[in-house]
Amino acid sequence: MSQKVHPYIPNMVPEVQAEMLKVIGVESTMELYSCIPDDLKLQAVMKLPSALTEYELRRHIEGILNKNTSTKECVNFLGAGSWQHFVPAVCDEINQRSEFLTAYAGEPYEDHGRFQALFEYQSLVAELVDMDVVNVPTFDWGQAAATSVRMASRITGRKKILLAKTVAPERSKIIINYGTPKLEFEFVNFDVKSGELDIEDLKTKLTADVAALYFENPSYLGFIEAQGTQISKLLKASGALMVVGVDPISLGILAPPSHYGADIVCGDLQPLGMHMNFSGGQAGFIATHNDVKFVNEYPSRLFGIVPTVKEGEYGFGDVAYERTSFALREKGKESVGTQTALWGITAGVYLALLGPHGMEEVGQSIMQNSQYAVQQLNEITGITGSRLSSPFFKEFIVDFNQTGYSVEQINQRLLDKKIFGGKDLSTEFPEFGQSALFCVTEVHTKEDIDQLVQSLKDILAK
Repeated sequence: MSQKVHPYIPNMVPEVQAEMLKVIGVESTMELYSCIPDDLKLQAVMKLPSALTEYELRRHIEGILNKNTSTKECVNFLGAGSWQHFVPAVCDEINQRSEFLTAYAGEPYEDHGRFQALFEYQSLVAELVDMDVVNVPTFDWGQAAATSVRMASRITGRKKILLAKTVAPERSKIIINYGTPKLEFEFVNFDVKSGELDIEDLKTKLTADVAALYFENPSYLGFIEAQGTQISKLLKASGALMVVGVDPISLGILAPPSHYGADIVCGDLQPLGMHMNFSGGQAGFIATHNDVKFVNEYPSRLFGIVPTVKEGEYGFGDVAYERTSFALREKGKESVGTQTALWGITAGVYLALLGPHGMEEVGQSIMQNSQYAVQQLNEITGITGSRLSSPFFKEFIVDFNQTGYSVEQINQRLLDKKIFGGKDLSTEFPEFGQSALFCVTEVHTKEDIDQLVQSLKDILAK
């Protein structure tokens, strides 16, 4: 059977393959797979479709993508892990520059500017969360949280991790998967009226083998946990660490977790200048104080600034590189591969552009919009605009239990009106019944919110 030579697949030319096989001392490529038992090999011929030309492939992919309905066509009130925020044009302009876009794992002498850009990003995030040390971004918030609790375990020498039950279920699964079997996990209950952590349950579960408690503030359910200082005192008295996940865009108006006793802060960078993408555009961060025992437990890269041999000149490079699996390989604390450095640079651009006053203005806009939305939703008979009594930031639970409709039915009717409704919580948090997590940010206008309210009134009137 003749073999086609594909221009985009290397070493397809038969003569080239023959030469390569001769060098390694085998007769055919199939010999390379001789270690695999025959019963595990596919014995039939694979029915692969004919390769498309570049133009045909473009039309095929565009046809698939055109089936999507995006936030350009619909008003979006869906958050729950990927939020619609305004992305300044300069963020895209800079992160598409070739020296940043193509920079992968080079060194300062070949990646000109990348190390400095990431140092600036780290400095800006450190100021935002009021910590001293920030890492090069992880893949997402889930990985940042998972790594944070593993750091806490190594620091304390303990193996048990407490997780607030209000942690995003997706992140809980990532954390537990990443920590198992070395770590042991247990959930701490919450007050179904306020959403806040059940302090008495925490006291019961805060045993001598607990390394850390992880909770999120603002939480996945939107509410603001006001018991941070009290929780911190309990943890410190038992020798456990407090790890707090945070939405960084909330810190323009809310106190950072470091102010109420957090030892490790982590979170998601997506709100800081990143578009919503399916399976992309996510990045996480970890921050601590400048304590050697904490710094040495970071598995990921840290960039610092140092003077060079030339007076008045500074250089940028790795801090304590020997911590990482890049240096130690299989002996590393955790394996660190590709980092989402490009999104760190993007977040740095966003924070530098807005500055402290800009972050405060964005936070105020979000709070005003979300409060207005809840106020208007409460005017609809059968709907409770905010299911929880605690204050909230940009997300809140809307209770539909008295409407006679399921969240799924309401969301389908909203979609018919070109509106993306909230995240259905009936499976993740059945204690809330037919309730949904809605998200309102600075991109929503009064008209958008009024459209949602009127649409819900119309749906319930039928």
